[in-house]
Amino acid sequence: MEEIKDQKDIERIQLEGLKWTVRHAYENCPFYKKQFDKAGVKPEDIKTLDDIKRLPFTEADDLREGYPFPLLSVPEEKVVRIHASSGTTGKKKILSYTQKDIDDWITFFARALKMAGIGPKDRVQIAVGYGLWTAGAGFQAAVERVGAMAIPVGPGNLDLQCQFLVDLQSTCICCTSSMALLLGEEVKRRGLRDKINVKTVIQGSERCSEAMRKAILDHLGAEHLFDITGLTELYGPGPGIDCKYHQGIHYWADYYILELLDPETFEPVKEGEIGEMVVTTLKKEASPLIRYRTRDLTRKISGPCPCGSAFPRHDRILGRSDDMIIFRGVNIYPGQIDEILSEIDGISSEYNIIVERRDAKDFMIIKVERDSAGDPAWDDDIKAKIQKEIKSKVMISADVQIVDYGALPRSERKSKRIFDNR
Repeated sequence: MEEIKDQKDIERIQLEGLKWTVRHAYENCPFYKKQFDKAGVKPEDIKTLDDIKRLPFTEADDLREGYPFPLLSVPEEKVVRIHASSGTTGKKKILSYTQKDIDDWITFFARALKMAGIGPKDRVQIAVGYGLWTAGAGFQAAVERVGAMAIPVGPGNLDLQCQFLVDLQSTCICCTSSMALLLGEEVKRRGLRDKINVKTVIQGSERCSEAMRKAILDHLGAEHLFDITGLTELYGPGPGIDCKYHQGIHYWADYYILELLDPETFEPVKEGEIGEMVVTTLKKEASPLIRYRTRDLTRKISGPCPCGSAFPRHDRILGRSDDMIIFRGVNIYPGQIDEILSEIDGISSEYNIIVERRDAKDFMIIKVERDSAGDPAWDDDIKAKIQKEIKSKVMISADVQIVDYGALPRSERKSKRIFDNR
């Protein structure tokens, strides 16, 4: 693996990779050839990194419409594995992998684990899904690549999770944010914190508020919680992670180009502004991505990181462009409410947002759990403070309901917190 020293190294690798990917896709994938011809662009037109703007976008529907082997750009006999998205409706998005694709994925995934400090002395409890989903297979291979002990428990099964945390003294847990909270609360309920040895939590797959992060670390007694990024279309988990300073996600710019675009105008956002992540792979053989709209929202972070890594950074995933709620004419991202609730004392990290229509008018109800040590006598004051902050910062009125700790549903996968019943 080539050493990356500075931005010039990254730009050189990206231009080489972009030229190769565009030619590879044009010559070997009927879908991309059709898209490029329609846009009036040829592989030889790509001379600089700025020429990426000439290329058409690829969307999730393109993958569904190309089922079962969308974007396939190699002969089928070169495909050694497939993975599929975790979506539950309609046709799944199936992505193909050559052996080189698998090797590349595990190489940069291992880089992510090393950035989180994982090595041969660690015992890594893998509490994510196996099978068609990329997470289980990806985590296990990367854990083994860095020489750590892989403990492939899978999601759920809290009895076994807790038993292994105690008996095997796992030092690291890999899971979704929701699973981390669920497991942390179970460890607290069983009084196991002093009997386990968790130092590190590596989580991904969904947004995690500051309040949720604090609760996970407190319940498990862990020192670090790392956010790992990833999506099935972009190999799987591992294309980015924060370092021990937790000042943004370092992403592997030698494997893909990240654009941050306004989801309505498709123009690049200004430095520091929130935009939709659009990714273009640089080495992917079987199912290359060219300007793929992930729908994930984040912002770029400029300047050097204290860790000294040359890899660029973006903020944590702040939400999805298709999660936006239009409420009484106001565009609202759930992350805005998430941030407000994280700053309120006396509540847990769990909440639900319910939007419904009554008598041709929209109403929003926000159900928030009281903190486990909270006093119901404080409920009215907490409710008033939340309503005031939401009115001030989001410019809407909401009905806030304080419920008992543990009253809202937990999930071992991704928690559903938004319910639009209109």
